[in-house]
Amino acid sequence: MTNKQFLSEMDRLENILFSFALRLTRNYEDAQDLMQETILRAYKHRNKYEVGTNFKSWSSTIMRNTYINRYRKLKNRRHVNEPVETFLFAVEDKAAIANGGEMNMHMEELESKLRQINELYSVPFLMFYRGYEYKEIAGYLNIPIGTVKSRIFLARKKLKALIGDRSIAV
Repeated sequence: MTNKQFLSEMDRLENILFSFALRLTRNYEDAQDLMQETILRAYKHRNKYEVGTNFKSWSSTIMRNTYINRYRKLKNRRHVNEPVETFLFAVEDKAAIANGGEMNMHMEELESKLRQINELYSVPFLMFYRGYEYKEIAGYLNIPIGTVKSRIFLARKKLKALIGDRSIAV
């Protein structure tokens, strides 16, 4: 395909391709960018176009693939590859005073709920909560690991039932 043929075909399809770009991007400026990039890529690969085939389909496919590639790049660039701790300065309030009152209230509530369930279940649960592994809990309580897992599961189930019954303060 010669330069002149390519330009005449692009001129003929410019409005159709721009409408397609608008449908894909839903933004006028992005559609203009997509249109420009599509024309550039189509011109660069015009020697791959087979004369006699549908030029509109060929150029539309280039546009669609260009849009998809750009979308994937933007999607991947939105991810941050650094740990959250490096961005804590943005949400840190320098004037805030640490207050453990709410946490203390939650812990008091949890402890009162744990007293309501049988010690058979609360002891393995608290040990697990404090970071002990199943194997360590089983060794300390002198019971099989399966029993430890079962008791922790049942303790969670009982706590959920008790916490679900609490009244909500307004």
